[in-house]
Amino acid sequence: MKKASVRRFLAAALALTLSASLCACDSATERDTVKIGVSVYKGDDTFISAMMESFSAAAAAFEEQTGVRVNISIADANESQATQNEQIERFLSLDYDVLCVNLVDRTDAGAIIDRARDADVPVVFFNREPVQEDMLKWDRILYVGSDARESATLEAGIVIGRCEADPKSIDTNGDGIIQYVMLEGERRHQDAIIRTEVSVETLKLAGFEVEKLDGGIANWSRDQAAALTETYLRAYGDRIELIICNNDDMALGAADAVERLGMDFSNIVGIDGTERGLAAVREGRLLGTVVMDLPAHGRAIFEAAYAFATGADPADTLDVLPDRSVRIPMYIGTCESLEIRDKRERKPSDEPYDFIAFADDFA
Repeated sequence: MKKASVRRFLAAALALTLSASLCACDSATERDTVKIGVSVYKGDDTFISAMMESFSAAAAAFEEQTGVRVNISIADANESQATQNEQIERFLSLDYDVLCVNLVDRTDAGAIIDRARDADVPVVFFNREPVQEDMLKWDRILYVGSDARESATLEAGIVIGRCEADPKSIDTNGDGIIQYVMLEGERRHQDAIIRTEVSVETLKLAGFEVEKLDGGIANWSRDQAAALTETYLRAYGDRIELIICNNDDMALGAADAVERLGMDFSNIVGIDGTERGLAAVREGRLLGTVVMDLPAHGRAIFEAAYAFATGADPADTLDVLPDRSVRIPMYIGTCESLEIRDKRERKPSDEPYDFIAFADDFA
């Protein structure tokens, strides 16, 4: 059987199987196209852009393997909740099968859920987690993201590991105290709050004495982080022994400031594991980062969206927790750990994904 014929056969078989199991003659499973409307808080955010690339790649791989067409429309809310609400209304008016939403304001999820529920269009939230009260409003919503507490614990683990290997590399003045500055994300973003608090708590629980010299909100921005860091470096100089950042873009901004001032300093840690962040770790500009599995994020968001769009339960193929969330694992990225991973033939997330088997799970 020719490849194209195989795809048509699999798509038809999948549609028939899902149709029979759902007993709905007008369900999305009887169509050969699924429409997914996506709204992101800020289109030029490095991490969100990379996540959307992974999401689109997952959809493209699904189309290639099954022949089912996936129409994706990605809208940029440009940090405006009012704009995002308008985008949601437009998707609903155009009869999209499912919505994927990266909230501008996590406290505003309730209005989106109410509107989607009225239109009977399920929602997959990602990266910015709605408050739990809103998540319990409806059984056709889901959140996909990583555990902020785990990411902060791992970020502290980078520092702890370096201290254990070479204490003087962090405590450079030898006073037994780690003097640090903190670069935080948005003021109301739950991940920024948790990453800020837990990273320091973890260092303290591990027996380290720490002293915060300064810190500020850099809104996940490389440029804002560079400006803040330059101010701190001019004020405190070599008293700063560690710069803790809520994400990689801010860590890169801190490294930019260090280079601009001609200083020899790389005790900077971030979270995300972006392409540029990992490159900076390998180059010795950053001490390390916590690496999110972006392909896994993209696949999970797509799988949840496809399941909802076809009337199925995402829990059939995803590990959905009682709070209606799917948590994506992460790992530490330092020069040493990345070198070990680079020696492998493939990372686990690089393995080809069998979307035909994924589709068969709905049978």
